[in-house]
Amino acid sequence: MAKEVGNFTWRGLSIELGLSEGYVRNDLKKEKRFLYDKTYSKLCVLANVNLEKYIVDKLADNWGRSKGGKNSPGNRIKLPEICFDEDLAEFIGAFLGDGHLYFHRKIIGKKHIGVYGIRIAGDIEKEREYHLYLRSLTKKIFNLKSKEVLKRKLSSCRFLDIYSKELVEFFIAMGINPGNKIANQSTIPKWIYKKNSFMVACLRGLIDTDGCIHRMSRRDSHLLRLNFVNHNFSLLRDTRNLFVKLGYSPSKIIRDRTFYVSRQNEVKNYLKEVGFKNIVLLVFIII
Repeated sequence: MAKEVGNFTWRGLSIELGLSEGYVRNDLKKEKRFLYDKTYSKLCVLANVNLEKYIVDKLADNWGRSKGGKNSPGNRIKLPEICFDEDLAEFIGAFLGDGHLYFHRKIIGKKHIGVYGIRIAGDIEKEREYHLYLRSLTKKIFNLKSKEVLKRKLSSCRFLDIYSKELVEFFIAMGINPGNKIANQSTIPKWIYKKNSFMVACLRGLIDTDGCIHRMSRRDSHLLRLNFVNHNFSLLRDTRNLFVKLGYSPSKIIRDRTFYVSRQNEVKNYLKEVGFKNIVLLVFIII
């Protein structure tokens, strides 16, 4: 009913509910899963009706934990509990900068197992603290565990791996597809533009991963410039648009891969209003 009243596509309805399209289209439509109170309330609002009288029974809040116990599959995301908020916006910004979405088949014995996940890359030495921050953010937003992978011999990279089919489906529902982000032209989900606080948080994640701050002149160490570099033109354009919407005056895009903010009052405002979570950038300012 909510889909028809709101004239939603399945994808549009899933975004409104904060759920993956597959979960809404297959599980909820076909009544394979119980509804959370929050999801049911949203559906009532979208359908513009009061459906309280149709509730037959309610289960205790801990029914899933008591039913699953130690046999629970573990690293599963509770999609109905995800909020479209500043934390999620910042995580998406960091993901768009240094992450990628993937799924592939893995053979274990005679079985073909689907492996779904997110991987966020970083410098093995310099970004240890930042990846610890992202791990805490992952737990807070998705209630998922993450795994740290270090590649000392082959490269100087560290990786943050988060395995979850539901998480991959959730990102796909927001328009972020698996595989090469440049080829896919993955970019900022539309819901982030609804609030300034969402745009600020997403911008912080983007600059913390694919941005930098540097001195403009050796003679005057107080002159600073913000740069953003990315080979995905859609993301480059939309990140610049975030700056514009937040009142900044970024340069034009140079050679289809970078732009900068160099007005000193705007750089100072960025440091005050947006700031950094990546300690590498903070250390630069202190030095």
